[in-house]
Amino acid sequence: MIYLDHHATTPPLPAVIGAMGAVMADSWANASSKHGPGQAAARVLAGARSAVAQALGCKPAEVVFTSGATEANHLAVRGLLAAAPAGRRRVLFSAAEHAGHLKLARELMDAGTPVDLIPLQPDGTLHLDAAARLIRSDVALVSLMAANNETGALMPVAEVAALAAAAGARLHVDATQWIGKRPFHFSEWGADAVSLSAHKFNGPKGVGALLLRQGVPLRPTMPGSQERGRRGGTENLPAIVGLATALEALGDLGAEAARQAALRNRLECALQSELPGVHIWSRGAPRLPGVSFLRVGNWEADVLLGRLERLGFAASSGAACSSSGSAPSHVLCAMGVPDEEALGAIRLSLGRTTTDTDVDTLIAALPTLRSLLPAAQAVAA
Repeated sequence: MIYLDHHATTPPLPAVIGAMGAVMADSWANASSKHGPGQAAARVLAGARSAVAQALGCKPAEVVFTSGATEANHLAVRGLLAAAPAGRRRVLFSAAEHAGHLKLARELMDAGTPVDLIPLQPDGTLHLDAAARLIRSDVALVSLMAANNETGALMPVAEVAALAAAAGARLHVDATQWIGKRPFHFSEWGADAVSLSAHKFNGPKGVGALLLRQGVPLRPTMPGSQERGRRGGTENLPAIVGLATALEALGDLGAEAARQAALRNRLECALQSELPGVHIWSRGAPRLPGVSFLRVGNWEADVLLGRLERLGFAASSGAACSSSGSAPSHVLCAMGVPDEEALGAIRLSLGRTTTDTDVDTLIAALPTLRSLLPAAQAVAA
């Protein structure tokens, strides 16, 4: 099976698996314990934290380990909001946020917190003029993803950071899809908090981090003595070491981005040449190098994905947590795409382990794919 769903999760590197196994064998003690084995584990934890900080351009004290980006997002939004001045209660999200993050937005609204969504432009990028109108003096927090998980569209984070700073609001950035695909340094955006998840850059699932700028007040959502009192619970040391190892192994991101973009562009040209009615969303916008979010004529996503899997290719219809095909992508809806078109959306996402041969094999299979699809649906939409 050729794997084309790297935006959902990525395969762990052999170095990550080896490092995690070594920690499980040799450093399994609780890092909060005061005895020798516990203090040995604490030193491993401190080393991993320093490695993460060095890779991401922040201080070790600014790294808060979590179970992943979802928890980091919740911690950032709820924690920064709880610590905000009394006169600032409004929270802004972009309409492109991950489905799980928008569920948090709805929970806040149901609890009485004023919440607004910053709309998208038709190419999938954030509507900056609307953001400028919405970011006012009563805003406690703006929460914005850096790159969309479905379309790959890049968001104008630096511009939003300037608007938030001028209004005295905090900025949280969900960099789940950015980190590991594009160069990152914690200071470059001017964000107060940044979320990440290891399994998006060939680390393990179930571990991530919130980078919290030093001096920014945050009320923990899960109190405890660990993580400088910002996130309770015994640290998942093997996974944390796996996260650090994956970051250290990233290498030249510019060269890798160029490689993936070339593969993607070749694939997109072949798709449009071999299949009818192919439309690729956000193709004209700045976007991540290895993703194509597209529809083929008026074929339903489930039909297309089923035929792809029969031919030996694993892909998805969008975000892994909401890819059942029963509802259109909320991101495409926010871009103004009609429901009947959005229901045909599939996502092909490449990664560091995707090879030229993988893409060549898919291109060679496109004529067979076309022959397998229902003729009644092979109408250019």
